Amino acid sequence: MTKYLGVVFMALLLSACSTNDNWRTASREPAGIAPSPSEEKAAVIEFYAADAFSWRGWFAVHTWVAIKEANAAEYTVYEVTGWRVRRGLPALSEYTTTTPDRYWFGAKPEKVLSIIGPKADELIPRIRDAVKRYPWADEYTVFPGPNSNTFPTWIGLQVPELNLDMPFSAIGSGYADND
Repeated sequence: MTKYLGVVFMALLLSACSTNDNWRTASREPAGIAPSPSEEKAAVIEFYAADAFSWRGWFAVHTWVAIKEANAAEYTVYEVTGWRVRRGLPALSEYTTTTPDRYWFGAKPEKVLSIIGPKADELIPRIRDAVKRYPWADEYTVFPGPNSNTFPTWIGLQVPELNLDMPFSAIGSGYADND
């Protein structure tokens, strides 16, 4: 009985300390850390990480990739999410936006990588090609992967010139080595 008391206590503590209990009302506002496409005319590559939703953020991050070609008015964002698979959609999604640095359901993102200028110009076609070849585009498993952290890691392995260094809490990033 005593050994279960600790587990129950931890579960209650984690749920009580959660800062965002409702994903519907959690902030998705821009964080203001991405270069504005109207001001930055050069090509841009950005990789972001934000704490995972709710108590999971104590242990793990969600990561995504944003690219903007030179003179483009918007970024193209690529990310992998599990709820898309549960809805019968591919895990990998692509969309355009002027604000690729939105809060991840209440968690402020941080830049994992930022490349601006000629090097970004050179690498963007290779990133787009790697996205098309992502082997787990229709799959999602929290642990060990493939998940939201597997995807950017895989892109980094396909385009080693990015010198991508994923955060320690990017659980599932090691799954990218399984290709």
